[in-house]
Amino acid sequence: MDKNINITLKVWRQKGPREKGAFETYKLTDVSQGSSFLEMLDVLNEQLINEGKEPVVFDHDCREGICGMCSLYINGHPHGPDTSVTTCQLHMRRFNDGETITIEPWRSAGFPVIRDLMVDRTAYDKIIQVGGFVSVNTGGIPDANAIPIPKKDADLAMDAASCIGCGACAAACKNGSAMLFVSAKVSQLALLPQGKVEAARRAKAMVAKMDELGFGNCTNTRACEMECPKDISVSNIARLNREFIWAKLKD
Repeated sequence: MDKNINITLKVWRQKGPREKGAFETYKLTDVSQGSSFLEMLDVLNEQLINEGKEPVVFDHDCREGICGMCSLYINGHPHGPDTSVTTCQLHMRRFNDGETITIEPWRSAGFPVIRDLMVDRTAYDKIIQVGGFVSVNTGGIPDANAIPIPKKDADLAMDAASCIGCGACAAACKNGSAMLFVSAKVSQLALLPQGKVEAARRAKAMVAKMDELGFGNCTNTRACEMECPKDISVSNIARLNREFIWAKLKD
């Protein structure tokens, strides 16, 4: 049965990307363990507004675990201590009475802080823009079985496509690498016939854009896989490497 708890929050506050940030400490009492983590932050902001203080800026949208916007680093883990969930799916029953909870924004060169806990994640959008699409001839809708795809390939492609682009992989990586994200987006297309046409150009373009935007290299620590809310496998990184090497050899 859920109960109410008292907690201490250490929240990162930063006025802008070029401003110096610092942790500020807040106390919350009678927090329902049945509430979500984001609902708890709403309560904190109501308290701050009533006190005449600036509310904490954080990002969120769908609160259904599919948009990837709730990018919070909680007690040393992207999205918090639970596995396979985003921050919006994290509930306060995961925390104990009297506990201190540390909340930070993503820490990666590719995700500069906008304000407080909100970061600029448009770097991932830019990576998608240079290669995350397929060219098709428009016309009538083909029959579902017009392009036969082995079930194993279809399942792997769907698993890769479940990536929501939240950035937890880069935040968890000691190098700030975006390889898990890029490899998932490359894999979901490379495994399907529709993605073969631009396969070589896609792998080179997306890797080049990733490097340009300041993300680090992969050193196979697998922290990205452990912290990914959608359980994206690092086997996709191996596939990306193969696609990239094949594209370079083809040149």
